[in-house]
Amino acid sequence: MKSRLVAGAAALVAAIIGVALVISYAGGADARAQAGMKPTDVLVVAKPVPAGTTAEQLGDFVQLKTLPASAIASTALHSLDGTSGKVVSTALQPGEQVLSDRLVAPNSLSAPGTVPVPAGLQEVSFQLGPDRAVGGRIQAGDVVGIFLSFDHGALPSGGPESTQLTYHTVLITSVQGGQAPSSDNSGKPATAPLLITAAVTDAQATKIVFAAQFGTIWLSKEQQNAQGPTTTIDRGKVYQ
Repeated sequence: MKSRLVAGAAALVAAIIGVALVISYAGGADARAQAGMKPTDVLVVAKPVPAGTTAEQLGDFVQLKTLPASAIASTALHSLDGTSGKVVSTALQPGEQVLSDRLVAPNSLSAPGTVPVPAGLQEVSFQLGPDRAVGGRIQAGDVVGIFLSFDHGALPSGGPESTQLTYHTVLITSVQGGQAPSSDNSGKPATAPLLITAAVTDAQATKIVFAAQFGTIWLSKEQQNAQGPTTTIDRGKVYQ
């Protein structure tokens, strides 16, 4: 009789412990579920973001959205604080969370020997001999002045020869060529044309292409804050 009472008491204690464990686990699961559902604000792409967009421009493409904590990526950004000077490494699509590893230093997007194209500009290439490009001492990252020159002027009615320093502080994004293997036995490299690529607006690109097709282009090496006259020079003004 006594042994049966002891066994019954043990079974009761075990049952109580089991119930307590089940309740504890269920409570922990509820807590974990509630933690996972905790609403948190995160930056989400609202409209397509082109690769190369700067962090300063990114605010126009994204918005804060409240999501469950369990649905937010570990590297998702909750604000753009601390991202100044960085650019988007790849195109982003609406609905994506903005991840910190998608914002990188601008030079990380560049191929060797090139620099990134500033947002809003396009690249145009033209070929020049070294004598028209500061002796060939132009490289990616330099800023230049661009002279446009025409044998018969650039007016519909023709006119005298004319030259104008048309653009200042144009960013050079790539320079190719400049030297070629010697064609004789001197061992000295022969001079080859430079293929120069510049970052310009659409209007600037149009004029540069026109000058490359129907006139000539010369470059000067400038400083970032370079300024100067843009008066057109012709036979009547060259000695004034």
